[in-house]
Amino acid sequence: MDHFLLAFLLSFAAGAASAVGGICSFFIKKENLSALAIGLGFSAGVMLYVSFMEILPHAQNALSILYTEAKGSWLAVGLFFVGIAIAWGVDRCLPPLHVKEESFSQSAKLKQTGLFTAFALTLHNFPEGLATFFSAMDSVTLGFSIALAVAIHNIPEGIAVALPIYHSTGSRSKAFWASAASGMAEPVGAVVGYLILHAVLQEAVLGVLFALVAGIMVYLALDELLPTAHDYGHGHQVISGVIGGMLLMALVLLVF
Repeated sequence: MDHFLLAFLLSFAAGAASAVGGICSFFIKKENLSALAIGLGFSAGVMLYVSFMEILPHAQNALSILYTEAKGSWLAVGLFFVGIAIAWGVDRCLPPLHVKEESFSQSAKLKQTGLFTAFALTLHNFPEGLATFFSAMDSVTLGFSIALAVAIHNIPEGIAVALPIYHSTGSRSKAFWASAASGMAEPVGAVVGYLILHAVLQEAVLGVLFALVAGIMVYLALDELLPTAHDYGHGHQVISGVIGGMLLMALVLLVF
């Protein structure tokens, strides 16, 4: 029960970061969005490092318990690419998350942009909550690392939801609640996933989930976070954020 509560709280905190982004949007000028580039790059760096250096090896070890080490490694790598394929398939069915600066010059489209972004993020955040929850159930350090990565990138995503709604309606409350609602898909995803899978939670099942999650996170970092970061800033800002995120995760995983 203690593990369940901690895992749920980490998922909730990661999702709540979207609301923080909603608040931040009230203080960001429409013409000055380049500061998001470093934050998005940082989150991508965290996700890439923790996926390749922690989650995927963890999946390989878990599956090697059921199979031989070689078969477990092959299975984990295969499931990693299945996770990428799943993320790609879901992504093709969703509205684009990219909200480029030129979109903000047409005020008639602002509210629609914010609402579509909120809808897309709600669907994207559901599996992120599942990943955070099950990681924390298995390892507090791993769960915290993933929760941190998700929370960091949820802040600019919350801004992407709230900023167009705020500037089109002038309503702080509508902008805030739209960003907050998109983030709450994460704890909902955690609870729904637990209710469905808790009866079969074994080391091998966790290995499968971790391999899939690693693929999904790598796809999200490469296809969503980095391109969006380049929309808001230049390459040096983005790469500095990526390196900073990797460095932080390296230190966290070494210390804890």
